[in-house]
Amino acid sequence: MKKHVRYGTAAAIAVLLAGVLALSGCAGAAKSGAAVTGVDKAGASAAAFPVTVRDDAGRTVTIARKPGRIVSLAPANTEIVYALGLLGELKGVTTYDDYPAEATKLPKMGDFTTPNLEAIAAAKPDVILVTGGVQADIVGKLEGSGAKVVVIDPQDLKGTYAAIGMAGKILGATKKADEVVAKMKADADGIAKAVSSAPKVGCFVEIGWNPLFTAGTGTLLQDLITSAGGVNVVKQKGYVGYSVEQLVTDQPAVYLGTKSSIGDVGALASRPGYSGLNAIKDGKVFSLDDNLVSRPGPRIVEGMRQIAKALHPDVVK
Repeated sequence: MKKHVRYGTAAAIAVLLAGVLALSGCAGAAKSGAAVTGVDKAGASAAAFPVTVRDDAGRTVTIARKPGRIVSLAPANTEIVYALGLLGELKGVTTYDDYPAEATKLPKMGDFTTPNLEAIAAAKPDVILVTGGVQADIVGKLEGSGAKVVVIDPQDLKGTYAAIGMAGKILGATKKADEVVAKMKADADGIAKAVSSAPKVGCFVEIGWNPLFTAGTGTLLQDLITSAGGVNVVKQKGYVGYSVEQLVTDQPAVYLGTKSSIGDVGALASRPGYSGLNAIKDGKVFSLDDNLVSRPGPRIVEGMRQIAKALHPDVVK
């Protein structure tokens, strides 16, 4: 049976977990953006520098002046930079960065799991935006280049809002960050309000197949499911392997899966043991856009909407 894996979020089992943990912001980091100093100029979009933040790895980082050259080593970070209107300052990304389309044309700093340290140094960045998980070990090496390194690794929606705010402060775009976060919160509140009176729907989300992997408690996907009016049948913590036998016992009313993993939703019934799932019999199988539900950035609320539409199609359009 063909193995479906996320292009960068998962590849083989070890890389699947490493990628999902990092791209989805689930590597057990500290709280986003805690202890931020630096007072904004009244009415200005740029923060007063120097600015000191505590990043998502619990590190205290001081940015002396507004960065003019940025390198991003995670697709979600690239999306944040873009949303802040700073794509022109972005001098390097990974081979996995595919949004916005302009990001695909930027110089490549290696792939997500193995950044090219020489290429990064050659880009002469003022600030390098990394994430947790597999990138945790390279933070010290990156700091050796003289650039400031900031870890952005939020664990949930609230952490994502805080991370965007933190990015706005260190990049001198606080006003824009506030606007982006306000729009995200308004959209998320609208979805939550729409599903608030509807019964909670039990569901399962597949992020890898052959073997089967899923997202449990303490993950961004778990938060999206809960916020979208669902109940995750998986009770284990983090990203875990799962048996089909346990899945049949759980009997989720709705089966969700990232597109790169489940492929053709109509083919799931042919998997061994899947014919015993009520979600398959009832046609309650839905494909999710990998990027929207795994990248903790400005588009994550769109991922929440996808899940809400699958769980509550009568109230969320």
